[in-house]
Amino acid sequence: MALKARVLYDFHSENPGEISITENELVTLFSEEELDGWLEGENSRGEAGLFPASYVEILRDHITSNTNNNGVPSRKTKALPPTQTSFTSSDSQSQRGPEAGSVGSGGGSFHTSQGSDDDWDDDWDDSSPATDAPQGLGSSPPLYAVTTSLPARRGISQQHQQQQQAKSSATVGRNLNRFSTFVKSGGEAFLLGEASAFVKDGDRICVVMGENGPEWQEDPYPFTCTIDDPTRQTKFKGMKSYMSYGLTPTHTNVRVNRRYKHFDWLYARLVERFPVISVPRLPEKQATGRFEEDFISKRRKGLIWWMNHMSSHPVLARCDVFQHFLTCGADEKAWKQGKRKAERDDLVGANFFLTISPPAVPLDLQEVESKVEGFKTFTKRMDENIVVVNTTINEFARKQITGFKKEYQKVGQSFKLLAQAFELDQQAYSTGLNKAISYTGETYEAIGEYFAEQPRQDLDPISDLLDLYRGHLDNFPDIIHVQKGALTKVKDCPKQEGDLHDRCNIISCATLAEIQHFHRTRVRDFRSQMQHHLRQQIGFFQKITTKLEDTLQRYDDDQ
Repeated sequence: MALKARVLYDFHSENPGEISITENELVTLFSEEELDGWLEGENSRGEAGLFPASYVEILRDHITSNTNNNGVPSRKTKALPPTQTSFTSSDSQSQRGPEAGSVGSGGGSFHTSQGSDDDWDDDWDDSSPATDAPQGLGSSPPLYAVTTSLPARRGISQQHQQQQQAKSSATVGRNLNRFSTFVKSGGEAFLLGEASAFVKDGDRICVVMGENGPEWQEDPYPFTCTIDDPTRQTKFKGMKSYMSYGLTPTHTNVRVNRRYKHFDWLYARLVERFPVISVPRLPEKQATGRFEEDFISKRRKGLIWWMNHMSSHPVLARCDVFQHFLTCGADEKAWKQGKRKAERDDLVGANFFLTISPPAVPLDLQEVESKVEGFKTFTKRMDENIVVVNTTINEFARKQITGFKKEYQKVGQSFKLLAQAFELDQQAYSTGLNKAISYTGETYEAIGEYFAEQPRQDLDPISDLLDLYRGHLDNFPDIIHVQKGALTKVKDCPKQEGDLHDRCNIISCATLAEIQHFHRTRVRDFRSQMQHHLRQQIGFFQKITTKLEDTLQRYDDDQ
């Protein structure tokens, strides 16, 4: 019998993959397992997709699991709707430390650790998938506690397998835990004037008015960063291995060595620090084959793209934690001091918005709403078409690697067989022709190899770029949600003008500045990548042409 659940609260879908549900409606669950607080199922209208787990109560045929020792059904804790959900900061100024917080899970809880200084060089990045933190915005350590009622967990391996299957399904491909982003990001607290922190001049983030609207103030000292081929290192007398990447920023020209886990730590800090800035996702982790050449090469290329986006962002490139990551050398004490400072940063959540200095003239909030809605439509269409392009070029690459190579080799082998048949003639004047035909067969076999090798040069880089931008597109629903939450709050409180509008203006300026940066970076990246693709294609076909011309010359030489 299909598992049913009763809806406790209305939920209106806003994003692809979600479905709307209404109070007292019966929905069918595809699985009892949650993914980041969401369940997948089908509503009474036959629509399939995701909805918040805390909005429904699972109906069971037996109540044995919900009875007390006397056999009397125990009262089930009713989940709170978004407006009543209790968020308790575990990273307040009085509680800051290496522990990020805990998340209530029915009667128990689990803790996520930032990692102590003593275990900073442990191989937690080389662990099994079951212990790896998920990629995307959800990979940052939770900074709040959510009281909710969760189903009993099954075995860890089964849970991980189902999560991996869910991630690969059509309805799960982005950060899904979004319905309370406005609260979690600190947007609501800032808007209501509850943010309070000392902001130094060096922490100020300026938004200026450009030709196309608000923009982040340009970095007066731009730089880039190169990443060398990684080297395999060992520790504990060779018992553990890891890959070390050499980073050289141009503003210091001093090489520093970093492991993937250091990138992962930096990513988590940046996501926590900048709630309305899109921090690109890191290349995916992998449980097996971490030291295979193809995986290492692909990860390095992904990290290069990631670093290019980081170093070209006017805000991210200048922040203290990123500069610490780039410039701190082999001094272990200095590294730990910078690490502690970053993990105890007060300018996160609501306090982040205190660092933003907007243009002197406030924005028209109605115009802001229109621009944000237009960007939301744009990102939705871009995301849909990125999937189409990625699927198409991956299929084309597969055909080149297997089908084209095989077909060209077939033609080459047939020419070779023809040459072997001609050799039975044993006439002296046919020797040159026989060799030329045989060489033609070798040419076609070589062209088959060319086709098989070419996707690495022109199609794989496009796919890597699309993956990076899918990460950006996954981030923007959260960013837009923060800005829309601020506008909604202002509309709900029309009498409270002045400070409320000023703070909403700050959030709006930051959001539009990030949107503007995204567009500029997108134009730069796609122009550069498409130029690279076409140059590679031209060189590829010129290589084939040269090979065919050389083969044609063999028929003149045989006379």
